[in-house]
Amino acid sequence: MIVIISYEPLYKTLKEKNISTYKLIKQYNISRSLLDRLKHDKPISTVTLNDLCTILDCKVEDVLVFKKDNKKEKGV
Repeated sequence: MIVIISYEPLYKTLKEKNISTYKLIKQYNISRSLLDRLKHDKPISTVTLNDLCTILDCKVEDVLVFKKDNKKEKGV
């Protein structure tokens, strides 16, 4: 089983809050590299998660979701 954290809910939350990724970059100083990490479901720090929740005035589950994939891992 593969377990991943997905940031799919973030994009729904951004839309609901009417905040674009451009606004995150320009107004809130979120780096493009962080947005790339989120887009590709790469790890982020809890400090970053806290910042996103503060900016968006939302809960953690509005930014990420824990997913289980029952497929076997490659090479296992």
